[in-house]
Amino acid sequence: MSSVAIEIKNLSKTYRKKSSSKEALKSINLEIKKGSFFGLLGPNGAGKSTIINILAGLVNKTSGEVKIAGIDIEKNPQAAKFKIGIVPQELILDPFFNVRETLEIYAGYYGIKKSQRRTDEIIEALGLQDKAKAAPRSLSGGMRRRLLVAKALVHNPEILVLDEPTAGVDVELRNQLWTYVKKLNADGTTILLTTHYLEEAEELCDEIAVINHGQVIAHDRKENLMKLLSSKELIISFVGEVRPDFITALPQLETKLLAVDKISITYDPEKIQVEKILRIISDSKMQIRDIMSQQPDLEEIFKHLIKSHLLPKNSSKNSSFV
Repeated sequence: MSSVAIEIKNLSKTYRKKSSSKEALKSINLEIKKGSFFGLLGPNGAGKSTIINILAGLVNKTSGEVKIAGIDIEKNPQAAKFKIGIVPQELILDPFFNVRETLEIYAGYYGIKKSQRRTDEIIEALGLQDKAKAAPRSLSGGMRRRLLVAKALVHNPEILVLDEPTAGVDVELRNQLWTYVKKLNADGTTILLTTHYLEEAEELCDEIAVINHGQVIAHDRKENLMKLLSSKELIISFVGEVRPDFITALPQLETKLLAVDKISITYDPEKIQVEKILRIISDSKMQIRDIMSQQPDLEEIFKHLIKSHLLPKNSSKNSSFV
């Protein structure tokens, strides 16, 4: 039995118009392991939505191979759809049925027998009990987002794709959603997440791929990606003012005076040990009031990867990050 949930080989997609064409994906290769919590990150227009729409069967690929739970989406699209649940970014819901009816209809669409349906369980898990008889148009944005997640789960898919699931959702609803999604993942469901909240990806994902201009520019375990920028920062507060002779005693380190009694020291732990920095401080006879250590977060790693990736001609250098 394969350990791969989603397998993408040499996937390309070109959108063609009468007078022009745009290559959205350029020979993408990705493997997402079963049971993983996988983050797919990239700037606007990088190709994330195209990949998800191909997985959902909404967009036809130009070339390449895509398998969902070992099933080729081109050879057996119906079977592939039963293996995956997709929560789209757009809040599109049928206005003619209430929450409960919506879930029952979708379960019927997937051929789930009434005795095997999990409608009540899903409604309770996503905190929709009070809204079970409400029309989707009457729901808040956060509740509509929950309903989209519920719809994606009616057929108990092995893989759940979340495309910007917390956009416009308040903190409380976001936390409740992640609590449930983490439980699904712990129970074996493979999660594929796209988000512009990079702190979410850093907290939740165990593996991350970054794409830019239709190409995969990084793909690794999260802990390995976090090591790409080896610099760390010490923020030190002193009893009394920082003396100029102390700053000059750190010639090979990036220093920044934050206040008369506070300094920031950026260093590479592979080149200099923090013990040596502290020894210099001790030799200076300056008394430390407080010391804090920081290292690059996923957002800094992400910006570094995008910035260092070669931009094609006529492209904008001002892409917004998502």
